[in-house]
Amino acid sequence: MSAPASISSVPLVGVAVNASLACLKILAGVFGNSYALIADGIESTADIVSSLVVWGGLRVAGTPANERHPYGYGKAEALAGVVAALGILAAAGIIAVQAIREILTPHHLPHWSTLLILLLVVGVKETLARWTNRVGEQADSVALQADAWHHRADAISSIAAFIGIAIALVGGPGYEPADDWAALVACSMIAYSGLRLLYITSRDILDAAPPKEVEEQVRSVATGIPGVRAVEKCRIRKSGTALFVEIHVEVDGHATVDEGHRIGGAVRSSLKSAGLRIADAFVHIEPYSA
Repeated sequence: MSAPASISSVPLVGVAVNASLACLKILAGVFGNSYALIADGIESTADIVSSLVVWGGLRVAGTPANERHPYGYGKAEALAGVVAALGILAAAGIIAVQAIREILTPHHLPHWSTLLILLLVVGVKETLARWTNRVGEQADSVALQADAWHHRADAISSIAAFIGIAIALVGGPGYEPADDWAALVACSMIAYSGLRLLYITSRDILDAAPPKEVEEQVRSVATGIPGVRAVEKCRIRKSGTALFVEIHVEVDGHATVDEGHRIGGAVRSSLKSAGLRIADAFVHIEPYSA
Protein backbone atom coordinates (compact mmCIF):
# COMPACT_ATOMS: atom_id res chain seq x y z
CA MET A 1 0.00 0.00 0.00
CA SER A 2 1.70 3.15 -1.17
CA ALA A 3 1.71 6.44 0.67
CA PRO A 4 -0.71 8.94 -0.88
CA ALA A 5 0.91 11.70 -2.91
CA SER A 6 -0.58 14.29 -0.57
CA ILE A 7 1.32 12.67 2.33
CA SER A 8 4.70 12.39 0.63
CA SER A 9 4.55 16.04 -0.45
CA VAL A 10 4.05 17.33 3.11
CA PRO A 11 7.79 17.21 4.06
CA LEU A 12 8.65 19.31 0.99
CA VAL A 13 6.52 22.14 2.38
CA GLY A 14 8.60 21.89 5.56
CA VAL A 15 11.82 22.07 3.53
CA ALA A 16 10.74 25.31 1.84
CA VAL A 17 9.58 26.92 5.10
CA ASN A 18 12.66 25.85 7.07
CA ALA A 19 15.08 27.03 4.40
CA SER A 20 13.53 30.49 4.49
CA LEU A 21 13.42 30.66 8.29
CA ALA A 22 16.96 29.32 8.71
CA CYS A 23 18.38 32.12 6.57
CA LEU A 24 16.24 34.73 8.33
CA LYS A 25 17.19 33.57 11.85
CA ILE A 26 20.91 33.16 11.23
CA LEU A 27 21.19 36.58 9.59
CA ALA A 28 19.09 38.20 12.31
CA GLY A 29 21.18 36.47 14.97
CA VAL A 30 24.47 37.64 13.47
CA PHE A 31 23.39 41.26 13.03
CA GLY A 32 21.27 41.29 16.19
CA ASN A 33 24.06 39.81 18.33
CA SER A 34 22.04 36.83 19.56
CA TYR A 35 23.51 33.35 19.68
CA ALA A 36 20.13 31.97 20.74
CA LEU A 37 18.75 33.09 17.38
CA ILE A 38 21.75 31.71 15.51
CA ALA A 39 21.28 28.39 17.32
CA ASP A 40 17.63 28.52 16.34
CA GLY A 41 18.70 28.92 12.72
CA ILE A 42 21.04 25.95 13.00
CA GLU A 43 18.15 23.87 14.35
CA SER A 44 16.10 24.90 11.32
CA THR A 45 18.80 23.58 8.97
CA ALA A 46 18.55 20.27 10.84
CA ASP A 47 14.81 20.41 10.16
CA ILE A 48 15.54 20.69 6.44
CA VAL A 49 17.61 17.50 6.50
CA SER A 50 14.98 15.77 8.63
CA SER A 51 12.16 16.69 6.25
CA LEU A 52 14.17 15.47 3.26
CA VAL A 53 14.82 12.15 5.02
CA VAL A 54 11.11 11.79 5.83
CA TRP A 55 10.20 12.64 2.24
CA GLY A 56 12.64 10.00 0.96
CA GLY A 57 11.33 7.44 3.44
CA LEU A 58 7.73 8.01 2.36
CA ARG A 59 8.70 7.70 -1.30
CA VAL A 60 10.51 4.40 -0.70
CA ALA A 61 7.65 3.14 1.49
CA GLY A 62 5.31 3.67 -1.45
CA THR A 63 7.27 1.26 -3.66
CA PRO A 64 5.05 -1.74 -4.59
CA ALA A 65 5.80 -5.16 -3.10
CA ASN A 66 7.88 -7.57 -5.16
CA GLU A 67 9.36 -11.08 -4.88
CA ARG A 68 12.27 -9.92 -2.70
CA HIS A 69 10.05 -7.77 -0.51
CA PRO A 70 6.63 -9.49 -0.45
CA TYR A 71 5.42 -7.22 2.36
CA GLY A 72 6.49 -4.07 0.53
CA TYR A 73 8.80 -1.29 1.71
CA GLY A 74 6.63 0.16 4.45
CA LYS A 75 9.34 -0.12 7.11
CA ALA A 76 11.27 2.61 5.28
CA GLU A 77 8.70 5.04 6.68
CA ALA A 78 9.50 4.03 10.26
CA LEU A 79 13.25 4.12 9.53
CA ALA A 80 12.84 7.69 8.27
CA GLY A 81 11.10 8.50 11.54
CA VAL A 82 14.02 7.07 13.51
CA VAL A 83 16.48 9.17 11.51
CA ALA A 84 14.35 12.27 12.14
CA ALA A 85 14.28 11.51 15.88
CA LEU A 86 18.05 11.06 15.94
CA GLY A 87 18.36 14.35 14.07
CA ILE A 88 16.41 16.09 16.82
CA LEU A 89 18.75 14.64 19.46
CA ALA A 90 21.81 15.66 17.44
CA ALA A 91 20.50 19.21 17.03
CA ALA A 92 19.89 19.44 20.79
CA GLY A 93 23.45 18.33 21.48
CA ILE A 94 25.01 20.79 19.02
CA ILE A 95 23.01 23.73 20.38
CA ALA A 96 23.86 22.77 23.98
CA VAL A 97 27.60 22.69 23.30
CA GLN A 98 27.56 26.02 21.49
CA ALA A 99 25.34 27.64 24.15
CA ILE A 100 27.80 26.63 26.88
CA ARG A 101 30.65 28.14 24.87
CA GLU A 102 28.73 31.39 24.48
CA ILE A 103 27.93 31.51 28.21
CA LEU A 104 31.64 31.32 28.95
CA THR A 105 32.46 34.01 26.37
CA PRO A 106 31.65 37.69 27.15
CA HIS A 107 29.48 39.37 24.50
CA HIS A 108 27.11 42.31 23.93
CA LEU A 109 23.38 42.50 24.55
CA PRO A 110 21.19 41.28 21.66
CA HIS A 111 19.21 43.82 19.63
CA TRP A 112 15.50 44.25 20.37
CA SER A 113 14.57 43.53 16.74
CA THR A 114 15.45 39.86 17.29
CA LEU A 115 12.28 39.57 19.40
CA LEU A 116 10.11 40.41 16.38
CA ILE A 117 11.84 37.76 14.30
CA LEU A 118 11.27 35.16 17.00
CA LEU A 119 7.56 35.96 17.28
CA LEU A 120 7.21 35.43 13.53
CA VAL A 121 9.13 32.16 13.71
CA VAL A 122 7.04 30.77 16.57
CA GLY A 123 3.81 31.48 14.72
CA VAL A 124 4.98 29.96 11.44
CA LYS A 125 6.60 26.84 12.95
CA GLU A 126 3.74 26.02 15.32
CA THR A 127 1.28 26.31 12.43
CA LEU A 128 3.48 24.04 10.31
CA ALA A 129 3.86 21.57 13.19
CA ARG A 130 0.10 21.31 13.77
CA TRP A 131 -0.68 20.85 10.09
CA THR A 132 2.02 18.19 9.62
CA ASN A 133 0.97 16.35 12.77
CA ARG A 134 -2.69 16.40 11.73
CA VAL A 135 -1.86 14.84 8.36
CA GLY A 136 0.46 12.35 10.09
CA GLU A 137 -2.23 11.28 12.55
CA GLN A 138 -4.84 10.91 9.81
CA ALA A 139 -2.47 8.70 7.80
CA ASP A 140 -1.03 7.00 10.92
CA SER A 141 2.45 7.99 9.69
CA VAL A 142 5.09 8.00 12.43
CA ALA A 143 7.56 9.66 10.05
CA LEU A 144 5.27 12.65 9.52
CA GLN A 145 4.54 12.85 13.23
CA ALA A 146 8.29 12.87 13.88
CA ASP A 147 8.71 15.63 11.31
CA ALA A 148 5.93 17.59 13.04
CA TRP A 149 7.73 17.33 16.37
CA HIS A 150 10.89 18.54 14.68
CA HIS A 151 8.97 21.68 13.69
CA ARG A 152 7.55 22.00 17.20
CA ALA A 153 11.02 21.64 18.71
CA ASP A 154 12.06 24.61 16.60
CA ALA A 155 9.09 26.59 17.92
CA ILE A 156 10.01 25.63 21.49
CA SER A 157 13.61 26.77 21.06
CA SER A 158 12.34 30.04 19.57
CA ILE A 159 10.08 30.62 22.58
CA ALA A 160 13.02 29.98 24.91
CA ALA A 161 15.19 32.34 22.88
CA PHE A 162 12.49 35.03 23.04
CA ILE A 163 12.29 34.74 26.83
CA GLY A 164 16.08 34.80 27.19
CA ILE A 165 16.56 37.81 24.93
CA ALA A 166 13.72 39.68 26.66
CA ILE A 167 15.37 39.05 30.05
CA ALA A 168 18.73 40.23 28.70
CA LEU A 169 17.26 43.43 27.28
CA VAL A 170 15.25 44.25 30.40
CA GLY A 171 18.07 43.33 32.78
CA GLY A 172 20.70 45.23 30.85
CA PRO A 173 24.46 44.83 31.43
CA GLY A 174 25.26 41.63 33.28
CA TYR A 175 22.34 39.76 31.73
CA GLU A 176 23.99 39.22 28.34
CA PRO A 177 24.15 35.39 28.69
CA ALA A 178 20.40 35.13 29.37
CA ASP A 179 19.57 34.16 25.79
CA ASP A 180 22.36 31.56 25.86
CA TRP A 181 20.90 30.04 29.02
CA ALA A 182 17.54 30.05 27.27
CA ALA A 183 19.05 28.13 24.36
CA LEU A 184 20.45 25.62 26.86
CA VAL A 185 17.06 25.15 28.52
CA ALA A 186 15.43 24.69 25.12
CA CYS A 187 17.88 21.87 24.41
CA SER A 188 16.42 19.76 27.21
CA MET A 189 12.91 20.12 25.75
CA ILE A 190 14.16 19.34 22.26
CA ALA A 191 16.06 16.29 23.52
CA TYR A 192 12.92 15.04 25.29
CA SER A 193 10.98 15.32 22.03
CA GLY A 194 13.71 13.37 20.24
CA LEU A 195 13.68 10.55 22.79
CA ARG A 196 9.89 10.37 22.72
CA LEU A 197 9.85 10.08 18.94
CA LEU A 198 12.65 7.52 18.94
CA TYR A 199 10.52 5.34 21.20
CA ILE A 200 7.42 5.70 19.00
CA THR A 201 9.20 4.98 15.71
CA SER A 202 11.17 2.08 17.18
CA ARG A 203 7.90 0.41 18.17
CA ASP A 204 6.87 0.27 14.52
CA ILE A 205 10.18 -1.24 13.46
CA LEU A 206 9.89 -3.89 16.19
CA ASP A 207 6.32 -4.78 15.11
CA ALA A 208 4.64 -3.62 18.30
CA ALA A 209 0.91 -4.35 18.41
CA PRO A 210 -1.37 -1.49 17.32
CA PRO A 211 -3.89 0.03 19.75
CA LYS A 212 -6.38 -2.45 21.21
CA GLU A 213 -9.30 -0.77 19.47
CA VAL A 214 -7.77 -1.65 16.08
CA GLU A 215 -7.73 -5.35 16.97
CA GLU A 216 -11.30 -5.07 18.24
CA GLN A 217 -12.38 -3.59 14.90
CA VAL A 218 -10.66 -6.41 13.01
CA ARG A 219 -12.34 -9.03 15.18
CA SER A 220 -15.69 -7.32 14.72
CA VAL A 221 -15.39 -7.38 10.92
CA ALA A 222 -14.36 -11.05 10.94
CA THR A 223 -17.16 -12.22 13.24
CA GLY A 224 -19.67 -10.40 11.05
CA ILE A 225 -18.99 -12.78 8.15
CA PRO A 226 -21.63 -15.55 7.77
CA GLY A 227 -20.14 -18.87 8.85
CA VAL A 228 -17.59 -17.43 11.29
CA ARG A 229 -18.44 -18.66 14.78
CA ALA A 230 -15.55 -17.01 16.66
CA VAL A 231 -12.07 -15.50 16.35
CA GLU A 232 -9.46 -17.66 18.06
CA LYS A 233 -6.38 -15.51 17.45
CA CYS A 234 -5.59 -12.16 15.88
CA ARG A 235 -2.15 -10.67 15.23
CA ILE A 236 -1.58 -7.32 13.58
CA ARG A 237 1.62 -5.58 12.58
CA LYS A 238 2.21 -2.19 11.01
CA SER A 239 4.36 -1.55 7.96
CA GLY A 240 4.48 2.10 6.98
CA THR A 241 0.91 3.35 7.01
CA ALA A 242 -0.51 -0.11 6.23
CA LEU A 243 -1.49 -3.04 8.44
CA PHE A 244 -0.92 -6.76 7.89
CA VAL A 245 -3.29 -9.11 9.69
CA GLU A 246 -2.97 -12.76 10.69
CA ILE A 247 -6.29 -14.05 11.98
CA HIS A 248 -7.54 -17.50 13.03
CA VAL A 249 -11.31 -17.86 12.66
CA GLU A 250 -13.42 -20.76 13.87
CA VAL A 251 -16.10 -22.29 11.63
CA ASP A 252 -18.44 -25.27 11.93
CA GLY A 253 -16.28 -28.36 12.33
CA HIS A 254 -18.45 -30.23 9.84
CA ALA A 255 -18.00 -27.62 7.10
CA THR A 256 -16.38 -28.83 3.88
CA VAL A 257 -12.97 -27.63 2.72
CA ASP A 258 -14.70 -25.65 -0.02
CA GLU A 259 -16.99 -23.94 2.50
CA GLY A 260 -14.05 -23.11 4.77
CA HIS A 261 -12.14 -21.67 1.82
CA ARG A 262 -15.13 -19.53 0.84
CA ILE A 263 -15.52 -18.19 4.39
CA GLY A 264 -11.80 -17.43 4.64
CA GLY A 265 -11.90 -15.53 1.34
CA ALA A 266 -14.88 -13.51 2.53
CA VAL A 267 -13.07 -12.60 5.76
CA ARG A 268 -9.97 -11.50 3.85
CA SER A 269 -11.94 -9.40 1.36
CA SER A 270 -14.01 -7.76 4.09
CA LEU A 271 -10.94 -6.85 6.14
CA LYS A 272 -9.18 -5.28 3.15
CA SER A 273 -12.24 -3.18 2.30
CA ALA A 274 -13.11 -2.19 5.87
CA GLY A 275 -11.28 1.15 5.73
CA LEU A 276 -8.69 0.08 8.30
CA ARG A 277 -5.68 0.49 5.95
CA ILE A 278 -5.21 -3.31 5.86
CA ALA A 279 -2.91 -4.18 2.97
CA ASP A 280 -3.38 -7.94 3.31
CA ALA A 281 -4.77 -10.55 5.67
CA PHE A 282 -3.84 -14.19 6.23
CA VAL A 283 -6.90 -16.14 7.35
CA HIS A 284 -6.50 -19.51 9.04
CA ILE A 285 -9.59 -21.72 9.37
CA GLU A 286 -10.10 -23.76 12.55
CA PRO A 287 -12.99 -25.97 13.75
CA TYR A 288 -15.31 -24.29 16.22
CA SER A 289 -15.21 -25.60 19.77
CA ALA A 290 -17.90 -24.45 22.20
